[in-house]
Amino acid sequence: MILDAGFLISVDRGERPAHTFLAAASRSGTGLHTTHPVVAQVWRNGSRQARLSAFLETISLHPLDDGRPVGRLLAHSNTKDIVDAHLVICAVRLGHDILTGDPDDLTTLGAVLGPAAPTVYSWP
Repeated sequence: MILDAGFLISVDRGERPAHTFLAAASRSGTGLHTTHPVVAQVWRNGSRQARLSAFLETISLHPLDDGRPVGRLLAHSNTKDIVDAHLVICAVRLGHDILTGDPDDLTTLGAVLGPAAPTVYSWP
């Protein structure tokens, strides 16, 4: 499962739904991922983000190292959010679904990919 910024914010705030989701993911053995650009969206002051910092140590982080496919996806979808497009590209490459607080934008990006599009789940 690829996690978008909304979920990371929930972790940072210590919200119960995030804790419940993480417990379920752990029980089922679901691997959790996010991208460095998503982390950049939520990271502000590491000394005040201990929960988020600890959480990021437990998941897989993916760099933005696929600029060309991200740019092509933006062009074909007529959208501009690099972070969202990168999240979709990573999800497709890894064969994972996406958990996001912004399902409309990610679904728009995924629609360009047809059957290869990842499934997008809304958070919370």
